[in-house]
Amino acid sequence: MSRLVIPTNSEAQNVVEELYKDLERRIIASPPGLCPIDVTAAFLRMCHAQTCGKCVPCRIGLRQLTNLLEDILNGKGTMEHLTKLQETARVIESTADCAIGYTAAEMVLKGLDGFNEDFISHILHNRCSSGLEHPVPCVALCPAGVDIPGYIALTAEGRYADAVRLIRKDNPFPNACALVCEHPCESRCRRNMLDTSINIRGIKRVAIDMAGYVAPPECAPSTGKRIAIIGGGPSGLSAAYYLQLMGHQTTVIEKRKKLGGMLLYGIPSYRLPRERLEGDINVILETGVEVQTNTAVGNEEGQITLEELREQYDAIYISIGAHRDKKIGIDGEDSIGVVSAVEFLRAIGDGNSPDLSGKRICVIGGGNVAMDVARSSVRLGAERTAVVYRRRKDDMTALPDEIESAMAEGVEIMELYAPEHIEADSRGAVKALWVSQQMPGAISGGRPSPTPVGTPPVPIECDIIIAAVGQSIESKYFVEQGIDAKRGVIQATGWTSIQNMPGIFAGGDCATGPATVIRAIAAGKVAAANIDQYLGFNHQITCDVEIPDPDLSDRVPCGRVNLKERDAIERKGDFTITQCGMSLKEAQQESKRCLRCDHFGYGNFKGGRIKSW
Repeated sequence: MSRLVIPTNSEAQNVVEELYKDLERRIIASPPGLCPIDVTAAFLRMCHAQTCGKCVPCRIGLRQLTNLLEDILNGKGTMEHLTKLQETARVIESTADCAIGYTAAEMVLKGLDGFNEDFISHILHNRCSSGLEHPVPCVALCPAGVDIPGYIALTAEGRYADAVRLIRKDNPFPNACALVCEHPCESRCRRNMLDTSINIRGIKRVAIDMAGYVAPPECAPSTGKRIAIIGGGPSGLSAAYYLQLMGHQTTVIEKRKKLGGMLLYGIPSYRLPRERLEGDINVILETGVEVQTNTAVGNEEGQITLEELREQYDAIYISIGAHRDKKIGIDGEDSIGVVSAVEFLRAIGDGNSPDLSGKRICVIGGGNVAMDVARSSVRLGAERTAVVYRRRKDDMTALPDEIESAMAEGVEIMELYAPEHIEADSRGAVKALWVSQQMPGAISGGRPSPTPVGTPPVPIECDIIIAAVGQSIESKYFVEQGIDAKRGVIQATGWTSIQNMPGIFAGGDCATGPATVIRAIAAGKVAAANIDQYLGFNHQITCDVEIPDPDLSDRVPCGRVNLKERDAIERKGDFTITQCGMSLKEAQQESKRCLRCDHFGYGNFKGGRIKSW
């Protein structure tokens, strides 16, 4: 009888495992704008390297697909190549023994369908049709196109005010974004190739904290043009800021008593302190922006009509946001004690926070709004706060950090439970939320669809139910005025201009559906440029800050500095900001991790940085 031994990796296998990790890092750091056919060919070669070689579709078929793609990339492709690609991929998809073969074939078929124009461009013109407008990954993935390597380099040199000036060229909300931006810029940071992405948002916060007050730039001479902006949220205020810098007089018409939109009425102060938001807004107003608060646009008494605005102003920008709640769609949701997340957070933003002492709270939803509501409930004295979500925790759309912070503060995450109905007592007040257990099913839209397990519903006893299942746009009045909308979302080409209504533009959540703060800001920036052009001008927003030359020292692997939070036991008792900033020493180290892709990469930044738009 032979002896058993514990299997161990050979030296070769250990090196291969390291190569896999290196490959994963390179995939994570893949910049936008790559040739999709080249990327497909590279993945296909990797899939072919993984095949065991037992079945013909995998062993030979994947090589044939690779050869066809390489012919197209090398200028030898014909339209017949597309037919052969499709036919071969379909055969492999239906006959390969294992997932290595048929998933690779599915990838090719998706490409033929998803970027067919690129295939045709390579075949007919021997070039890729995809553009490389922003090849620096972090800049490309920032919706507002902020010069991220530039302000990181300025922060590293201690030129904090210049860093703020550079940020404001593309984003007039540096305070807000330093605290609540979802930082999509970090997702493809090339530093991932070495270790992990740079803490870009954390560096921005250091620059803001250290710079203090930084005055806005001077406005261009007056053009005599007047623009009305409906909605004083991040999109409307961003458009007002840039239009004012261009020399146009803007008036922000805000329905509520304060400016800020969802930055004020949707984000609690423990994430975005009110004084930080006011700092951004005050700088915007210093440019000369006029404001009319407590003023609604509509046909009712005391409101101003769209027609009146068209008579008084040269252009109009609609940026009303998504301030209307969505219904849960279950029996009993009209019971006393059922409120929407929009209503709940708006009351807090207006300074009318409810007293939840001793109350049992159920929050329905799994996004960032649900986490904001749950964490606010804890701070308002709730005895128990539970988040009920019909999918897995891993499928929540909330940021992982927000979920972990909520759990640390005592919020219970009840995953895979779908609301069935709400039970009320004899007074009509909430008594319990009945839920049914779910399990993950077939993947749809990138996430497993919840599927009932089949067990009887169970009650969750509670006093208040807060629905955080989405937001919608109050666009009915504008639709009545002839503005096209689908499912409440205003239809605007290129994010801003309204077809058949010259001089009227729309952007932000009302034109895209509920989105992130930075996307709303970007929409305001785009709207300002489009309105300026519509009025017959071509103003440039410039910045005269000189960017430091890159440090030529070796870039050795180095750990990322993550931001810490105040202790959960302390922070859950107040609305003071929870996240702590970096120390200057940490900021110096983190800033110097930047690989300066703006200088060493390729494309627009090389040989002359973009300083205007």
